[in-house]
Amino acid sequence: MPSTALFRSSELRGIEAAAAGQRLMERAGRAGADLAAAIRKDGGAPVLVLAGPGNNGGDAFELARRLRERFLPVRVVFAGDAARLPPDAADAFRRFCAAGGATCAEIPAGTRWSLIVDGLFGIGLAREITGVFATLIEAANALAERDRCPLLALDCPSGLDADTGALRGPAIRASHTITFIAAKPGLFTADGPDHCGEVTVAPLDLDPREFGAPPGRLVSRERFAGQLRPRRRNTHKGSYGSAGILGGASGMAGAALLAARAALRLGSGRVYLGLIDENAPALDPLQPELMIRRPDRLLAVELTALACGPGLGLGGGESNALIEVACGLNVPLVLDADALNRIAENDGLRRLVKARRAPTLLTPHPAEAARLLDHSVRDVQNDRVTAARALADDFAAHVALKGCGTVIAEPGGAWSINASGNPGLATAGSGDVLTGMIAALLAQGWPAPQALAAAVHLHGAAADRLAARGVGPVGLTAGELIDGARECLNAWIDAARA
Repeated sequence: MPSTALFRSSELRGIEAAAAGQRLMERAGRAGADLAAAIRKDGGAPVLVLAGPGNNGGDAFELARRLRERFLPVRVVFAGDAARLPPDAADAFRRFCAAGGATCAEIPAGTRWSLIVDGLFGIGLAREITGVFATLIEAANALAERDRCPLLALDCPSGLDADTGALRGPAIRASHTITFIAAKPGLFTADGPDHCGEVTVAPLDLDPREFGAPPGRLVSRERFAGQLRPRRRNTHKGSYGSAGILGGASGMAGAALLAARAALRLGSGRVYLGLIDENAPALDPLQPELMIRRPDRLLAVELTALACGPGLGLGGGESNALIEVACGLNVPLVLDADALNRIAENDGLRRLVKARRAPTLLTPHPAEAARLLDHSVRDVQNDRVTAARALADDFAAHVALKGCGTVIAEPGGAWSINASGNPGLATAGSGDVLTGMIAALLAQGWPAPQALAAAVHLHGAAADRLAARGVGPVGLTAGELIDGARECLNAWIDAARA
C-alpha cells in the first residue's frame, strides 16, 4: 500500500495557485457532499452547515448546495460578511443563493440534527479562535454529542493547526474529516488525532506530486517492505546479529530488561544485557536466553547494534563514561531515555554523538527533546515536525520524536509521521520496548531509516492488534507489547511473501 504524502499549508497554497482555474472549490464541495450524504444519520432531521468568512466557507456553501440538490434539508449558519468573502468563496455563496439557499446568523434553537458540517476555518489558521467563532465551535461539539450525530470537518477541524496539530483555542471534535488535495501533518500528530476522527483524502482530480516531491509521508509498510523477507533455512544465531542493551541502574533494571526481552523476541540472534546496578541478578529467570554482563564487559563484546539509555540513571560520572565508550563503537547506536538527558547537559557528549560515523538513532519523548534543543516542552509540541528535524540536523541522527503521531526525521530533511498505535502505549516501559525493537532490527542488518520506521510502526500496530482483542488500551502493559510485536512482524513477513 503506498504511503500517504503529507503537505504543509505553504506547499498546498502553491499547488492551489498552480491549479487556478480548475474549479477546485466546486470539486471540494462535491466530494464533501458525497461523504456527508453517506455518513448522516438516517431519518428526516436536517443537516447543520457552519460556513466561515474565507475559502473554507466557500467549500461549505458548495457542499450545502449539493446536498440541497439531493433534496436533503440543510440549514446554513454563515459567520461572515458576504461582501468580504474571497473571490472563489463569493462565487460559491452566489451559486448557493441562486439555487434557493438561505443563511442565518445563529444556530436555530430546538432542532435535532442528522449531521453537522464544520466549514468555519480550513488550513493556514494562524490566530487564536475567539468570539462568535469560539461560540459556534463549542455549540457544534455540544450538539453533535447531544444528537449523537456525525460531525464532519472540511479540510481541517476548525481550531486545529493543519501544519502542527496544535490547538488555536476551542476546536471542533470531528468524527470525520475530509481533507482536500493532500493530507496535512497536523491531522496525524499532537492534538490532531483527537479532533479529526476518520480522515478521508479527496485529491480533487489533482496529483500533488506533479507539483514537487512531498516533504513528508505517513509511515506505511511500503517504507520497509524490502526488509520483510522470510528467513533462510540454512542459518544460525550468528546470522541474525548480536544486540547489546546498556542501562539498568539501581532500581531501574526493569527498563533494561524490557528492552533486552524485546530485542530477543524481535529476532536478534544474541542479546547481551549490561546492567549498571552492582546488585543486579546474573540471570533473567523469565528470559534466561539473555546474556547479562557488567557494562564494561558488554562494551567489549563484538556487537552488531547497541542501545544505550533504558534505566541508565542520572547520577555519577559512570554513565557519562559509558555513553562516551558507546559513541566510540563502530556499530549502529540507539540513544534513549537517560542517555539523552546526559547528552543534553554535556557538550562533550553532544560533540561525540554528532561526530559518529556509524548510524545514530535518537528516540526522545517531548521532555527529552526539549532538553536536547534547549527549548520548552510546549515549543516542541507546538511544532513536532520542526523539532524532530532540528534534532536530526543538530546530531546528524535519525530521530523518532515519540508521542501521539510519532515524528521520524532523517539527516538531510526527510520526515514522516506514524499513525499506528493507541493510548495503551501511554504506560511505563513502552519506550524501553521500542528501543529494544529498534536494536533488534539494526542487529539483523536493517538499514537505520527502515529499522526506525518499522519499529515505530510495529510498536503501534502491536498495540492496535492487542486492543482489538480486548487487551487494552486500558491496562495494556509494556511487557505485553513484546509478544504482540513479534506476532505482528511475522504476520507482515508472511503477507509480504504471499
